[in-house]
Amino acid sequence: MEIQPDTIKISASQREEIQATQVDMFASVKGSSLASGNEAFIKAKEVSQLVEELNQAGLPAEAIQIMSIHAELSSGALLSTSTATYYLRIRCEKLEQFAELFGIITSQKSASLDRIEWKYPDDDILAGALEQAIQKAQAKAQKTAAALGVKLLGVYSFEEKVTDQEPSEKFIALGPQSKSRAMGVVAQPDLGIDIQHSKKVEVRVFVEYRVSGFPEGDTIRDLLSKPANGTGTQVQVSDNLSQA
Repeated sequence: MEIQPDTIKISASQREEIQATQVDMFASVKGSSLASGNEAFIKAKEVSQLVEELNQAGLPAEAIQIMSIHAELSSGALLSTSTATYYLRIRCEKLEQFAELFGIITSQKSASLDRIEWKYPDDDILAGALEQAIQKAQAKAQKTAAALGVKLLGVYSFEEKVTDQEPSEKFIALGPQSKSRAMGVVAQPDLGIDIQHSKKVEVRVFVEYRVSGFPEGDTIRDLLSKPANGTGTQVQVSDNLSQA
């Protein structure tokens, strides 16, 4: 049977608010004619009109991509006169343009804004938050060990947990037949939904440190929890019990 060493288990966390760096807008455009591939930007007049207005607002052509096309056939043959729905991804890398681009899309009679997805620089922020959480845990472990009269010998176990507090429900537009449009209020689209462009994340670490034996007769031993298996002693210290 493996003997459990004397340990102290420390938890620490770091919270960060991450600002979005870009946003993808997914729109569907009802076209009166069918065109395939990049020809749709020219031959499908409804798509061409939307793209032209977006370009005039400063959005580069390469930021607009046709994701798929759904043809609607009035007969059994695939005709050039068939109607089609074009599904576009519109990427805005300059967030100061977002409000204007949003307004252009929602003002189109043939277009609907289906959803938006904010993009965040998660990797760099999370790496920094993890480093800070580890530093907090290390400082807390040193203070705890000193208070208990023991020495840190090394790390016995390590666990990391990331909590992403981004709203799970994506923004869904009401489409071109929204109530505000039906009532003639088109100057400033208002779909009654808050548009989020930041999120909060928390990185929490759980570090179990091996320590030298606890002093005999120390009154703190009354508070120690002994594991069911092995002879070691474990002390757990959470964020609520000690601050780094």
